[in-house]
Order: sequence, then C-alpha cells, then structure tokens
Amino acid sequence: MVKYGEIALKGLNKSTFEDILTKNIKRRLKALGDFTYFRRQSTIYVTPESEVDMDEVVKRLSYIFGIGAIQRSAVFPKDFAVVAENAKEYLRDALEGAKTFKVEAKRADKKFPMQTPEIQQELGGVVLSAFPYLKVDVHQPEVTVRLEIRDNGAYLSAQRIVGAGGMPVGSSGKALLMLSGGIDSPVAGYMMAKRGLVVDCIHYVSPPYTSERARMKVEALAERMTDYCGDIKFYCVPFTELQEALRDNCPEEYFTVLMRRLMVKIANKICDRDGYGAIITGESVAQVASQTLTALYCTNEAAEYPVFRPVIGMDKKEIIDISRKIDTYETSTLPYEDCCTVFSPKHPKTKPRIEDIRAAEASFDFDALVEKAVAETEIKRFRCGERTIDLFD
Repeated sequence: MVKYGEIALKGLNKSTFEDILTKNIKRRLKALGDFTYFRRQSTIYVTPESEVDMDEVVKRLSYIFGIGAIQRSAVFPKDFAVVAENAKEYLRDALEGAKTFKVEAKRADKKFPMQTPEIQQELGGVVLSAFPYLKVDVHQPEVTVRLEIRDNGAYLSAQRIVGAGGMPVGSSGKALLMLSGGIDSPVAGYMMAKRGLVVDCIHYVSPPYTSERARMKVEALAERMTDYCGDIKFYCVPFTELQEALRDNCPEEYFTVLMRRLMVKIANKICDRDGYGAIITGESVAQVASQTLTALYCTNEAAEYPVFRPVIGMDKKEIIDISRKIDTYETSTLPYEDCCTVFSPKHPKTKPRIEDIRAAEASFDFDALVEKAVAETEIKRFRCGERTIDLFD
C-alpha cells in the first residue's frame, strides 16, 4: 500500500499528480516483475502477479518522491475471523523479537460490522494470545500492527516504511543541474527532484587539465542520483578553450566569477534549446570565494533562467548528512578534481563589482567559444537502477 505524501493536500488537479506518481512507480518496478495497480482513498495498491523480491520492491518504492509511506501488507477477505486465523503466521517475523506493540485500525468501508475500537481491541487480543510475552504500549511501541478495512479487502500490516516525501518527479517541469565533482551539487539536485523537477545534469571538463577519472567520478555521481531522480540526461561540455582564453585575457582575481558566468551562459543556451525552465547549483553562502553575496550577484546576472540554490543556507554538516543518505558522499570525496580548480587564482576577488566583471569579460569575444562548446557537448543518459561505473575497484 503506497500512501500519498503532499499529493493528498492537492485539490481539483490531484489526479494529475496521482497519474505522474503512478507512472513513476510503474517505471521503477518494471524490471522486477508484473504488478497490478489501482488507486483509491489516497493510496496506490501495488500487487505482484507472481513471485517477486518484495524487499527490493519496498527499497525502490522508498526512493520515489511523492510517497509518504509504504505498508507491506497481507490482503484477506473482509472477515475478521479470517484475519484472526492468519494473523499469527503473518505477523510472526515482525513480533517475535519485539517486546511491545500496539494495534491501529482504519475502517474505510463503513459497512464493515465492527467499529474501529472493537477491531483494535479484538486484534490486540489475538496478538497477545499468539505472543503472550508482548506488552501493549500505545505511546512508543516497537511494532505497530495495522488493519485497514478497505473497499476491496482487509489489509494487515506490521511494516510501515517512511517514504521519500515531496512531489512526484516530473510534476513541476525540468531543470538543469550544474553538477561538479563535489559534495554539494548532487545534494542540490536531490532536493529539487524532491520538489517534482526532472533533474538533468551539465558538467564541464577541461582536458588535459582534468583527467578522465574526474569525468568518470561525476558520471558515477549522476548514476547514483538516478535512485531518487529517475533517468538523467548528462551533458558533458568541453571547457578547455574557454578557460585558456580567460587565463590569457582577463585579470586573475576575477577568474572564478568569470568562469562561473561562462558556465551559466552555456547552460542558458542548453536550457533554451532543450526546454529546461531553470538552472540548479550547489552554491552555499560564504562557503568559497565565488559564493559571497556580491560574487553570487555577478554570477546570477549572466543567467537567463531562474537559478535554484537549495543548499544556499545550509552548513557543510547538513549537506554531508544528506549526501551520505543518498549515497553520493564517498564518490564526491574521491581525489579527482574538476575544472573549477584549473587556473584557480591565488587571491580571488571576494567582493567583485559587476562593472569590473563586465569590463573584464568584454576584453575578449567569448561568444564564439561559448557557441562552440555548446555544439561540441556530448550527451549521455543514465538509467535508474543501472550501475555501470565503479571507481572503488
């Protein structure tokens, strides 16, 4: 039983979000076997048609945004005697190692002859009879046994997993994540996917200054992000000529901000060409020289689309905690540096003025190199559930 998260609060357009969530679930579970699906009362019922790995089913469902909770349940006829007869065997694995429990019941089918308090009392008695060492704890039980009387059956469960929350991916449009090899940008992408955005990635490489392993590292990050974000289109932009032009023509202290502006200008063109509605970055205020308020203003001034910075007010520990949760931290900390470190100035300007940045940018005609970089950009697609890159061998 897949319980809605924030979707449950939607009004007349609720069915649109339900449709997207159902499609996302079907897409994620397709490789595991055949299932039947139907929706009712803010719940999607997912029933295997043959033997499947239900642990893997639950694991994949737990990554899907839009889901508030997942209940792994046994379905019985709406006859309490049948439920009572089978409860001991079905609940054994969940209750044998526990000390306390409680029972929750939901009587969605109002024609069912027993009232909710009676269901809870009778089922509690069945459990205590089968597992006499248990004690009832209605406040902090180790296990909560749930019985939901729905239109199509009685659903008995002792396993409820908190879902990923948020909105279904694809319900809010799509955006382009500027994915570096660091810790912050994968977290930023995860957070915006949680708000319903399709998140694709753009990365900049500068061979021979950056290595093939550095590129593989970022591709591995994109692969890991697919667990939550779904399939990801990956744009790999050749950036060497632009960085060399910056080095040869612009003041060193402005290099970092100018580089970020050029990255944004390339992202603008890909957004325009391929229909993205926003750019996402992993910038956090005051973390590095290019993330002071004035530097962010100078970078933002080059953007033609909204720039989302979901980690902007987070400290590093908060970001690291999320990166560990989504399994990107270990990859992000591999020692392969991206192009942001190439020609890094010794003394970057932390409070650049936009007039000085514009003047430095005007010292060379970068437009032709920007167009060339866009034209030579390579595109890959990483599929959810597939892992092809392992840098830990």
